[in-house]
Amino acid sequence: MKAHLGISPIAWWNDDLVELSAEVTLEECLSQARQAGYTGVETGQRFPMDTGTLRPILDAAGVGVCGGWFSGLLLEGDIEAEKDRIAEQLALFQAVGAPCIVYGETASTIQGDRAAPLASRRRLSEEQIRPYARKLTELAEWCAAQGMPLSYHHHMGAPIQTEEELDLLLIHSGDALPLLLDTGHLAFAGGDVLRVIDNHHARINHVHTKDIRQDVVDALDPTKHSFLDAVLRGAFTVPGDGSLDFEVIAKRLGSYGYEGWFVVEAEQDPVPNPPLEMAKVGQRELARVLAAAGYEMV
Repeated sequence: MKAHLGISPIAWWNDDLVELSAEVTLEECLSQARQAGYTGVETGQRFPMDTGTLRPILDAAGVGVCGGWFSGLLLEGDIEAEKDRIAEQLALFQAVGAPCIVYGETASTIQGDRAAPLASRRRLSEEQIRPYARKLTELAEWCAAQGMPLSYHHHMGAPIQTEEELDLLLIHSGDALPLLLDTGHLAFAGGDVLRVIDNHHARINHVHTKDIRQDVVDALDPTKHSFLDAVLRGAFTVPGDGSLDFEVIAKRLGSYGYEGWFVVEAEQDPVPNPPLEMAKVGQRELARVLAAAGYEMV
């Protein structure tokens, strides 16, 4: 089995919390990611969205694009509008050889609102999830037909947050909608990472290896604290610095033959958690656990 190691630039800058943005350029971020041992970086707000500008920057750093967030609005929007909105990113990702577009729902979500406590997020009934799942399936089928798969990102503060909600989404969507397994978001929401792998391994096409600090998560009051409060308090970290057992997770994914990207995505304050040093911690831990699980690093 082959594994690729990638990282998100969210350790260097945060799109929702500008106060957590280290004063580094895109070129410095990519160079440090490569220095830490990663071959791919997911896109973020400082990435140019045209191939002619981006490709020379990637080539100079010796890294590729291993995915990137798309702020979806399908929960309240329509398919044709989403096709128009995603078309530019789809074309760029095709041109630079990205493995997928990360679909994150942002319609009626609170993950970017520091004033909104976690308990205030929108919740969907099964009857509401059904049509949403159908629309996601249709968009995923269209994107795949264009040559670029989607990967659905369950997320804290979003309507699909818990393990139960994720189960319902995958039950009512077609196999054409792949899943991004985010270990940190799932654990934060109280889900069982291994059970989700067991139940939905056939749908997983991308993995975010986000760790959590369980003591920080346990101390949060969902009626008072927002998702961004959790980030500021240090709820997330890189593999090897938190509470999750990534060797067990890697072995479980390997037992089902998962091959592809393992992406470190850990939004943190870059002052007490220097991005380069934390990137190295995450890389070392992933290299260790993936070797133990029988993966060959690409």
